[in-house]
Amino acid sequence: MPEYDALFFDLDGTLLDTGAGIMRCAAYALSFFDISVRDPDELRVFVGPPLSETFLRFGIPEEEVPEAVRRYRELYYTEGKYECEPYPGMEACLQTLKDKGYRLFTATSKPEPLAKELLERFHLTSYFEIIAGATYDRSREKKKDVLKWLLSQSHFENPLMIGDTVFDITGAAETGLASIGVAWGFGNADEMKKAGALRIVKDPEELADVL
Repeated sequence: MPEYDALFFDLDGTLLDTGAGIMRCAAYALSFFDISVRDPDELRVFVGPPLSETFLRFGIPEEEVPEAVRRYRELYYTEGKYECEPYPGMEACLQTLKDKGYRLFTATSKPEPLAKELLERFHLTSYFEIIAGATYDRSREKKKDVLKWLLSQSHFENPLMIGDTVFDITGAAETGLASIGVAWGFGNADEMKKAGALRIVKDPEELADVL
């Protein structure tokens, strides 16, 4: 594998298993629009991409999306955000990669203050030079927006994006980055491969080994 100098990590579904809280809050928000989901697994698509895009997929009219997001955050910021934990072996993986000399960064579509709060909760902030996320004014929202901003903050020779969904892989491609997909999150391995992921790794230990 080529030499990389920096690793850009997604957060939801890659560093932290945040699915339970996100999906519960998505169902809560949808209920205000009389939208119910028979199979809870359908709500997995809320993990990763911007909320505004995903609510549209569930039939929320565009003009009502801000209200759906507000309802979601109403529950998420009081309860849902606490329903998460690091994936097994993730901290050991980050330490191994630091020891190998990689510079580590976070690139997430989650609002940046919240991303920092959650990583601090699990004592992971010290591994990252910069924790980059979305902004509440939506000037940075999609993965490519976050990556472009992050790339402007420092000099990188050959950074690599690491994420669990096709949004991470396509965001990387749109900004000229190579990427690796992880199989432990909420995405689809075949979709990530088709979108250009160099490979799919099965667990954090394998990620540390291949880099």
